[in-house]
Amino acid sequence: MSIFSVDEIRAARARLGDLVRTTPVWSWRGPEIAAAAPDTTVELKLELFQYTGSFKARGALTVMLELDANSLARGVTAVSAGNHAIAVAYAAQLLGTTAKVVMPASANPFRVARCRQYGATVVLADDVKHAFARVSQIQQEEGRHFVHPYEGPLTVLGNATCGLEFLEQAGPLDAVVIPIGGGGLCAGMAMAVKQMQPGCAVYGVEPAGADSMHRSFTAGSPQAIEAVRTIADSLGAPFALPYTFDLCRRYVDDLVLVDDDQMRRAMRLLFEATKLAVEPAGAAATAALCGPLRARLAGKRIGIIVCGANIDLASFARYADI
Repeated sequence: MSIFSVDEIRAARARLGDLVRTTPVWSWRGPEIAAAAPDTTVELKLELFQYTGSFKARGALTVMLELDANSLARGVTAVSAGNHAIAVAYAAQLLGTTAKVVMPASANPFRVARCRQYGATVVLADDVKHAFARVSQIQQEEGRHFVHPYEGPLTVLGNATCGLEFLEQAGPLDAVVIPIGGGGLCAGMAMAVKQMQPGCAVYGVEPAGADSMHRSFTAGSPQAIEAVRTIADSLGAPFALPYTFDLCRRYVDDLVLVDDDQMRRAMRLLFEATKLAVEPAGAAATAALCGPLRARLAGKRIGIIVCGANIDLASFARYADI
């Protein structure tokens, strides 16, 4: 299992350079968060301000910067409900290649349009499981390089740069709360956090309707779910995979679940208190802080990642009930 040192993570961040933003960290103060998470000091890593609107650009570019000229010329392919597809389209445009991305037919039209704005060809599949099968077919027939949404050392290394930045910006933290879909973000950030600040606890948070990592922890091996049943489609991975699972088992102290209503309330809280309009996945860590982790983290200095905001206004208003 590849485990990257802090120096290797720092070198990866240097290679990314200005292709990604060093997103800000913001100290959340005020009566709203004081009531929702009493006596807790909260630092927000605002990864929603990343190019493409989510952290995904870090992993996609880290993978694609390693491709040789022939591989780049053949183009890339990806599967995603939105954020990863957008990031791969963005990276392909930057690096002068083409992207063909497969998205479930239920994908938000805003995200499909954003992929096309970056020049990608979008293929729609019946659901997430069919999308993975379709992307495999494209890979075989067209020779495109498959940029996985969460599995693999380079993807995780790119995501680790977010953890590196967070601790360098925020200083000592008692705990970090990280959303889990397939686990690539959590695996990468946790790998960085535990090497830089071994005493900092890492909590992963999943939607109750997409709990593949919870099932995997219980079983002791990567598991699949029957269907994705959550508004947080960005966290709707249909199965866990070995590399990210092993890293999460190694570095994550505990997992918690949040339901859709908790994420809706967190979306509303973030909007009302900080004026951030985030997608459900972007509110998952806040939902965990204000829900299942509230008592456990009281009195501590906590890092929360706001991982993405690729959502249209109508959907945001519907979910946040405003």
